[in-house]
Amino acid sequence: MAMTDSTGSTWRYRWAHRQNDRRQRAFRVADEAWRRRDDELRRLRTLAGSFHGSAEAGAGLPMELAPGEVVFWTLPAAQLVEVRHTAVLPAPELTVDPEPPVLRPRRPEGVKVTDAGLAVLTNRRLVLLGGRGRRDWTYGRMTGLSHDPGAPVTLIQVLDRRRTSGLLLPTGAVGDFRFKLTLAFADAIEQRAAVVAQLDELIAEHDAVRPARPAVLTPAQARVTALLPGGRRTVAVGAALALIVPAMLFESDPPVRPGSEIASAATPAATATPVPLPIAPAVQVKPKPQRTRTAPTTAPSRSTAPQPAAERRCGAPVNPYGYDFCGGQRIRKPAAGICDVLECVPGFWSGRGWLVQCRDGTVSLTGGQRESCAGHQGYRRTFWT
Repeated sequence: MAMTDSTGSTWRYRWAHRQNDRRQRAFRVADEAWRRRDDELRRLRTLAGSFHGSAEAGAGLPMELAPGEVVFWTLPAAQLVEVRHTAVLPAPELTVDPEPPVLRPRRPEGVKVTDAGLAVLTNRRLVLLGGRGRRDWTYGRMTGLSHDPGAPVTLIQVLDRRRTSGLLLPTGAVGDFRFKLTLAFADAIEQRAAVVAQLDELIAEHDAVRPARPAVLTPAQARVTALLPGGRRTVAVGAALALIVPAMLFESDPPVRPGSEIASAATPAATATPVPLPIAPAVQVKPKPQRTRTAPTTAPSRSTAPQPAAERRCGAPVNPYGYDFCGGQRIRKPAAGICDVLECVPGFWSGRGWLVQCRDGTVSLTGGQRESCAGHQGYRRTFWT
């Protein structure tokens, strides 16, 4: 027998069941995604604290380690790639990407594979031991580093080397390689603590957005509007139309019957015997000045944002807020007028991260996210303040 309320209806119970089922399914999906990201963040945090390496790990490798050099990680099946013509790559940064983008096992256009072998990551350099020789990228000589957002390719620029080169890796090893390369570079410049602090901050922020289990709705909470298709949205739209339409009719001009003005002008005046007008004393009537509309001589100019006199920007676009590429603190809450000064990506304010510059010159609020600058040629640099 179907359950009914005090009025004998069952729709309230059906409404409560549907709403509770929908809310529980949405919660389970959100909670599962939150747990996956939480596990990955904590795994990276553990790895950052235990990433030390050893000199014994280099035993048997066809390379000689320098005094104090230790091997962090080795990866077989890596390929050496070169790019003949390329732009200047962004400087290496210590940004952690806990959710690397989904990559396809493809080689980008303009990238040529020249060798293959074993990739070795030490605390001083990245080495490829290939069949045609050895290729070194020393951290102290790196001037540019770029991870392709759509392919498993990492390009590196170093001093005194004309061509840009890098590695093409198996897609399953790209996430660990990029994170460990960041750790190795941070260790070489004595900034590993900054990476660890960044991971702690990401974990704290992630804990704050853990989805909460929804409360159970009861049949007594059902409203009559639930019986209408669209529910309260339909009622709100109807109420808005009921207010807008009379207002539009009130503001519009009264209707004029077509041809009424022509008929009035064409109607002959009534014929009657002219009556002599009384002679009145002459009165001098001054003509009324005619009002003429004159266009403004100059159009009002838009007020532009004030520009600071002199500031260090390290290549950042000119802006009145002092945002630069020189270092400092990441910008998670940019100024409200940022999009009036810089070119923001569509949906800028819905981003969840820090302020970054994309490769096409636009700015985005997706720093540290998996799809940072997606659709805008990928991530380029981070703004600081």
